[in-house]
Amino acid sequence: MKKSMIRRKTPEPRSHTEAEADAKDGSVQSVNRALTLIETLAEDDEGYRLTDLAVRAGLSTSTVHRLLTTLEKRRFVQFDRSESKWHIGARAFSVGSTFARRRNFVAHAMPYLRKLRDQTRETANLAVVDDETIIVLTRMESREIMRSLTKVGGRVAMVASGVGKAVLATYSDEDVNAIIHRQGMPRLTEKSIVRPGELFKALEIVRQRGYALDDEEARMGLRCIAAVVYNDCSEPLAAISVSGMTSRVTDERVPIIGTIVRDVAAELTVALGGTMPAAEARS
Repeated sequence: MKKSMIRRKTPEPRSHTEAEADAKDGSVQSVNRALTLIETLAEDDEGYRLTDLAVRAGLSTSTVHRLLTTLEKRRFVQFDRSESKWHIGARAFSVGSTFARRRNFVAHAMPYLRKLRDQTRETANLAVVDDETIIVLTRMESREIMRSLTKVGGRVAMVASGVGKAVLATYSDEDVNAIIHRQGMPRLTEKSIVRPGELFKALEIVRQRGYALDDEEARMGLRCIAAVVYNDCSEPLAAISVSGMTSRVTDERVPIIGTIVRDVAAELTVALGGTMPAAEARS
């Protein structure tokens, strides 16, 4: 009875601000809030208590409780009574996994990720650009001790990731500037690139080498080497990368791994019916 009361307490009265917002925006406002809760819960595997989730989402506890109760009935969230915490539910996973299935190249990419993992002994990743950020679709885990930059389904800024820089190197300077203007250049570590001029120099190196390097720019102690997979119009379809601790991905190994990643990305491009840009095909 006590645990049930924790979750089923009588909701507090709604604020005038929230009532006015719902009156103005109708169901769209509620949908937006529900999706905010789902996105927030997805950020932390440990889950959230009701009050903490309300603070994080910027909503009253009564509003959050009402939305969570509805989402729980549809299995998009679930409540852990032993810890009084809310978590992402099974339905959210099944709906989200449709995104990866729709990207029908994921299954075809798995043998190439395995090849990358086996040849480099490091974790191999497949990622795409979504809403001007990088999202990891799947990965082949290294058998070595590993600290992942982000989990599958997680996001990272384009300017601070190997995959992001690999893709940005295919864009025009105008498009890169536009992304910088909208997304900024976050300083995630002391080695992050935070000046446009430095980023453009780095992108020119990427174009010359055919692969990009994240040198502890997103997380200290971690390096990531990436290359683009192209579609049939020679445009970026996805990117593959190898990530590993700097103790293993040393300065001497970077060009070796970079060549492997670049070559495997070209192989996957061909396997998916894509076409390499003329400049990269010549190199």
